[in-house]
Amino acid sequence: MDKVVATVAEAVSDIPSGSSIGISGFGVIHGFPVELTLAVCELDIHDLTVVCNSLGRDPAHPIAIVEAGKASKLVAAFSARAGGIAGSAAAISPVPLEVELVPQGILVERLRAAGAGLGGIYSPVGEDTLIAEGKERREIDGRSYVLEPPLNLDYAFIYAQRADRAGNVSFRGTSQNFGPAFAKGAKVVIVEVSEVVEVGEIDPGDVDLPGIFVDRVVARAEDSPTLWRVPRETAEAREYLGRPGRTATEMARRIVDLLPDGSYVNLGVGLPTMVSDHLEGRDVVLHAENGVLGYGTRVAPEVADPDYFNAGAEPVSLRPGAAVFDSTEAFEIARSGRLTAVILGAFQVDQRGSFANWTTPQMGGGAIGGAMDLLVKPGKLVIAMWHCERSGQPKVVNACQYELTGAECVDLIVTDLAVIERDDRGLVLRECAPGFEPEDIAKLTEAPLVVDLWTEPSSRPVGWQ
Repeated sequence: MDKVVATVAEAVSDIPSGSSIGISGFGVIHGFPVELTLAVCELDIHDLTVVCNSLGRDPAHPIAIVEAGKASKLVAAFSARAGGIAGSAAAISPVPLEVELVPQGILVERLRAAGAGLGGIYSPVGEDTLIAEGKERREIDGRSYVLEPPLNLDYAFIYAQRADRAGNVSFRGTSQNFGPAFAKGAKVVIVEVSEVVEVGEIDPGDVDLPGIFVDRVVARAEDSPTLWRVPRETAEAREYLGRPGRTATEMARRIVDLLPDGSYVNLGVGLPTMVSDHLEGRDVVLHAENGVLGYGTRVAPEVADPDYFNAGAEPVSLRPGAAVFDSTEAFEIARSGRLTAVILGAFQVDQRGSFANWTTPQMGGGAIGGAMDLLVKPGKLVIAMWHCERSGQPKVVNACQYELTGAECVDLIVTDLAVIERDDRGLVLRECAPGFEPEDIAKLTEAPLVVDLWTEPSSRPVGWQ
């Protein structure tokens, strides 16, 4: 049984108009099947449904199909270009484009449901948010769930390091991410690989996706360069009332001090990713939803391994004892309550502990990511953000003006001005940044604060000792 085809053009030649195509990959990393994507752009087809975690930003990423006007629908966790490039998918497309935003972990589960022949799944993810509107609800063991339908694909494109001629696939590092889920949800699976080997050359224990799930294998002509999101240090402090607050680096260090040893911690994109750079000597294990447990500091692109990166698409080192796996397992770790803490960024947090950190397509973007999945059982939920917008508008508010990511779930807010804990009294000011007093923080905060400062610098939130 030989599943290798000679060229990418041959591999995609039978795809008709109206097909649904799932394209694996994560963030802006090279885990996209770039040559298969470009080959689709050369076909005289239209009205495609493109399913992906993110559009990427390279001309050979899923964004290319949208920009070519070949798609009429997009199903994604990120429907805007990655990497800070402005423009939603609907704005970029030259033809009308329907956009459906799906939380990252639910994208995986809907694909898995399709592959398993299930009629759908009941999920608690986002049940108190906009994404649950119009969906069937059911209460199970006292908790509200929404019905998520299976996501069936006609074709799936995935990238892997190696495959043999029988279609057995071996991924490398965190580039595995969505590959298995996309493959199992599709009728026809086409794998683009860096290396084709003979049957028997991949040890059975190293087969990450058995050949029964794979229909075609095509060798990549040459590995494309990796588009790293370069790690940044934000040394500049913002000024409030004529005084500087903490820098982003100082915020990250303060969060590290708050984490107890023996913790498993998920870091969201943005400010939270900087926490990984300050854990030397600490017994804290980092988790990322792209499929890694036990990663270390961010590293410079010129010395990076292209197959190891965090959820923000930044290259990272691995600590001894680290493990890599697919996104399915990554979200199982999160939703099953095995994390000690989740640290996320936010646009706003309100006085009830609800927060907003995603953008709808109507807001000119479209990025939902994996935050809603991480909130199912987050351990402690920490929000790391600047205290005010650059315009001076407070970000700790009476009520969020954006669509909620989660309701009444925030445990701790760490900003460049303060540490604020939520308990049965409401939002409690626990710490002021050096040079600031409680009355200063109150002036810069819309939501009411109870002042109850920690007396010891090593203090931690209740339940974290």
